Amino acid sequence: MSAGEKIVILNVDDLESQRYVKTRDLHAAGFAVIEAQTGAEALRLIEQHRPPLVLLDVQLPDISGFEVCAFIKTKWPEVMVLQTSATFTASEDRVSGLNAGADSYLVQPAEPVELAAAINALLRVRRSEDALRALNATLDKQVQARTEELEQANRKLREEVVQRQKAESQLLQSQKMEAVGQLTGGLAHDFNNLLTAVVGNLDLIRARATEPRIARLAENAFKAAERGSKLTAQLLAFSRTQKLATESVDLNRLIMDGYELLKQSLGANIAMQTDLHPSAPCVVADYNQLEVSLLNLAINARDAMPEGGTLTITTACDDTDDRKVVLSVTDTGTGMSPEVIARAFDPFFTTKPPGKGTGLGLSQVYGLVRQMGGDVAIKSEIGKGTSIQLLLRRSNVSTETATEAQGAAERGHAERILIVDDDHDVRGLMTDFLSDIGYVVHEADHGAAALALQKTVNPQLMIIDFSMPGTNGAEVVKAARAVQPSLPVLFVSGYADSAALEAAMGTAPFLRKPFRPAELASAVRTTLDAGGGSKP
Repeated sequence: MSAGEKIVILNVDDLESQRYVKTRDLHAAGFAVIEAQTGAEALRLIEQHRPPLVLLDVQLPDISGFEVCAFIKTKWPEVMVLQTSATFTASEDRVSGLNAGADSYLVQPAEPVELAAAINALLRVRRSEDALRALNATLDKQVQARTEELEQANRKLREEVVQRQKAESQLLQSQKMEAVGQLTGGLAHDFNNLLTAVVGNLDLIRARATEPRIARLAENAFKAAERGSKLTAQLLAFSRTQKLATESVDLNRLIMDGYELLKQSLGANIAMQTDLHPSAPCVVADYNQLEVSLLNLAINARDAMPEGGTLTITTACDDTDDRKVVLSVTDTGTGMSPEVIARAFDPFFTTKPPGKGTGLGLSQVYGLVRQMGGDVAIKSEIGKGTSIQLLLRRSNVSTETATEAQGAAERGHAERILIVDDDHDVRGLMTDFLSDIGYVVHEADHGAAALALQKTVNPQLMIIDFSMPGTNGAEVVKAARAVQPSLPVLFVSGYADSAALEAAMGTAPFLRKPFRPAELASAVRTTLDAGGGSKP
């Protein structure tokens, strides 16, 4: 109600004389008045005007004033009712009126000032109730708003908890990978030195044997040693410390080249099919390690289909990232639960019975693909099979498959070579072989001896192991190039940590142990022909 606007009072009385007197007194007190003679008319006017107060006589011709009061309070509880009567004046009458819901009861005739005072008292109560209702409404809104704020804060807190748990899980995974990587890396250097001597000498025996039986035995031993080399590489792969020989690889050709081996690995009760994108781009990958990863995935799929099924290998371009190519291996096997998927890449985690699996297969695949700049995703449901997707980096260079290794070693022309390696067997193998194919070779078993020998030999090439007691190859090369700034260097190493190798050697030529003599000859010739080469 705006300032200056009069308060409307509904005056209900069937007797015109009494109604007139009350209306006159109300006007004199400053109220606006509307009138009704019956209960029905009163209810209609309340519906229409919604007055803040009704002055209601008890005795009406159609409906009792008590009944009208009860109806008003039921339908419009905010409307104040002042019950009046000149007939029903006993205490029990007043009790009946108040019990019907009247806010007050006034016996007629009443003095004008008394009537005005009674109405104003009720209106004060009405204003207090209105203020209280408004306050309650405001409080309700404030409580609702605060509740929404708390819910939002709670949702944010839950999201932060989930993110924290995810970060902690990723950190734990990283720590586990690092711990296992340190364990295997510590063994790899000595093991690769051993394999270098074994593989190199067996390769020479195989090539030079004149008796078929000796040649056959050497060939069998050589193949066994090569399997040992691959085992070392696979063990290092999941810890992401191995230095990969990445190149541009034709995925479709890699799959078709290994098709027969994959099919034999699956067994007779599993059908194998391919769905290869005809124009799938080449990817950046280590050909041999990607081949091993595909075989691991096929074997895992086979184990998930004990009753038989179908293995499907597909290649496709990534719809969401044109820099990636997707290689998918999908089976119709038992599938994985969300809990198993969450741990599938953990080292040594397996759901196979004891003795049936090492838990390194998927860890190796994950480590290799991540090291090649890609990612791995798993889609699986219990009873509906599993699809493992390798998201590999797209290569900008098209290529044919790797060329055949050279059959005969490239001969030297009496170039002076200084070999630095703390392992006697490896150093002896390199010295004997390079001497046999035309190089003048000098050797040293540690950095200080090499630097002293450099002054008298003036080598045209230094072949140096990266990891040696007391110092590393990069530090020896730095000292050697202080004397011969353009000295070509070929690093050889079985050291596992590729990050440490790259940081120390930069883009200098590198040959990973174990290697074949022919690979050594090719690397030596290439480094000599390149001249000073890259600085470590």
